Amino acid sequence: MVKRIVAIVLLILCSLGAGCAVNPVTGEKQLMLISRAQEKEIGDKYAPEVEKQLGGRIDNAALQNYISKVGHSVSSVSHTPGRRFKFAAVNDESINAVALPGGYVFITRGMLEELKSEAQLASVLAHETAHITARHVGSVMSNQIGVDMLLSVLTSEKTGQVTMTAAKMGVQLVGLKFSRDHERQADGVGMDYMVKAGYEPAAMVEVMRMLDSQSKVKRIEFLSSHPDPGNRAYELEQRIRWRRYEKGLKVGFDEYSKNVLENLKNG
Repeated sequence: MVKRIVAIVLLILCSLGAGCAVNPVTGEKQLMLISRAQEKEIGDKYAPEVEKQLGGRIDNAALQNYISKVGHSVSSVSHTPGRRFKFAAVNDESINAVALPGGYVFITRGMLEELKSEAQLASVLAHETAHITARHVGSVMSNQIGVDMLLSVLTSEKTGQVTMTAAKMGVQLVGLKFSRDHERQADGVGMDYMVKAGYEPAAMVEVMRMLDSQSKVKRIEFLSSHPDPGNRAYELEQRIRWRRYEKGLKVGFDEYSKNVLENLKNG
């Protein structure tokens, strides 16, 4: 009933042209009170603070170039291939990955240490890319941080009234929590992206199984905003059967070991 009421309100607002945008993934109109330009401005302004809070970039150029290469391989086949995406590995030991407004994606050392292949890395980066292309980030920002606060952040330098410190805003952005519907869509769309980029889709299922296993022995930061890996693994297995993806796609165990695991040991 609640969803129906929300849908009706959305339809009315969209028909009036109030804060409406077309979702590039679904092609449907959605209520969006933060523009793409504003998302980019927020990302550009606060990504450095988020990076700092996550321990800063891992100081290894070869590793960073590899993360960026794999990230751009999936973003280049996304619904917004011309959009600027920036992928980086950070020193935080938690098992986590973060999507920020404006196309920023961070993956932690803790996550990288648990992954085993290039395809698994691609699945995580594709999932976060899907959150950005489907504009989940802008939608969640509006709901959780508040439109007034976001707009005041954008205008604070012009007005001289700083209503939120960089550190506080960084915490807010790292802690964005997506809905179950958002997660399911990011899983499915992300899987499509990684397959288009030439990666084995079963790798995403493997990542979900790993997260499910790890969550039984310790708290996983990724799951604070990305819940139910066990159920999602099953749904992804069903998707692979239904979509009948191409067989024999890239896995990349050796490439991942050489470019990530060995560099992490050395760094």
